Amino acid sequence: MTTFHEARRLILDSVFPLGIERIGLLDSLGRVVAEEIVAPWDMPLCDNSAMDGFAVRSADASPGAVLAVTGFIPAGGDPVPPVDPGCAVKIMTGAPVPPGCDTVVPVEETSESGGRVTILEPVRPGQHIRFRGEDIAAGEAAIPAGRLIRPPEVSLLASLGKPFVPVFRQPRVAILSTGDELIEPGEELAPGKIINSNAFSLAAAVRDCGGLPVILGIARDNVADHEKKIREGLAADVLITSAGVSAGDRDFVRDVLAGLGVRQVFWKVAMKPGGPTAFALYGEKPVFSLPGNPVSTIVTFDELVRPALLKMLGRRRVLRPLVPIVLTEDIRKKKGKLQFVRLRIERRDGAWYGRSSGDQNTGILRTMLLADAMAMLPADRDVFTAGEEVEAHLLGGDAEMLEA
Repeated sequence: MTTFHEARRLILDSVFPLGIERIGLLDSLGRVVAEEIVAPWDMPLCDNSAMDGFAVRSADASPGAVLAVTGFIPAGGDPVPPVDPGCAVKIMTGAPVPPGCDTVVPVEETSESGGRVTILEPVRPGQHIRFRGEDIAAGEAAIPAGRLIRPPEVSLLASLGKPFVPVFRQPRVAILSTGDELIEPGEELAPGKIINSNAFSLAAAVRDCGGLPVILGIARDNVADHEKKIREGLAADVLITSAGVSAGDRDFVRDVLAGLGVRQVFWKVAMKPGGPTAFALYGEKPVFSLPGNPVSTIVTFDELVRPALLKMLGRRRVLRPLVPIVLTEDIRKKKGKLQFVRLRIERRDGAWYGRSSGDQNTGILRTMLLADAMAMLPADRDVFTAGEEVEAHLLGGDAEMLEA
């Protein structure tokens, strides 16, 4: 049985970013820059005022000095000739600073009357001026390859005059559920039937990390139907199957994959939940076979599939960061497998404190909804006592803040 960390290493060593495409600037939000973006010009392009006020020579602008106002420069205005000694030019935020002036005095620190301005406060050279190239110089790497595009990156790309952005292509991820017991949402539920929720949770998870989900439907418990739908799934960039990967009489997934030339990398992982998880390659295409219990499906996707998809999308940070959680109750497990335990947590005095979010059975989905964090309890221990720290990664909004 493959250890969890070895399984994740094997997966990440087997996947690579997809090709590059150029898309519109606004559409690039949430995508990953595929090529280094170099600044074509200085930002800002010229020395400009950071305040509404008066552009002056600092040597002329001691408190109480009275200067003649010889011009006005609005934002977007053309540059003006040098300002003579003893004079000032009224200037708006963003307007170019005229030659000879080395400071801007905010309007609230002056008194203007009859074409003259009185300086009321001390000034210093360079105050309230945004100097040419102080943000980014022409030729400088403005955004490195591998950077996730957020609103600040969109702003910078727009400022650099980039209407189109090179990004890594999104993987098309085929999702196949298996089993005669499954029905689709909206169909009449009868004893022995189960709604195919895994297809939708997986599709949502794929979309959440930037992939393009393709739901294939349900493969019924016969080889022909499995083969037909798996062939269709292998045309995508990634195939994920749900259930049918254990050792039961109607678990056909592994045999059908092998018959289609898919090379198994590992089957069964020393983790709980999610032990009967398999990973294979169809050429260079990753194929994930996940267990069918809803919680197992979600956990194995999050811990094994999500990092792979993020790497294929060009992300450099693909693993959720771990944080220490102080347990507020004892937690017991069996030795031999790394166990993921759903926790409810709270922040107190600068530290995270956590307790079980409820029944850890893989069929109890509500416990997943109540969880704020996922603890990773090592395989070689069975008792974790209240007051000790365990490693966990946060879920939801807190996780997003840590990953940004």
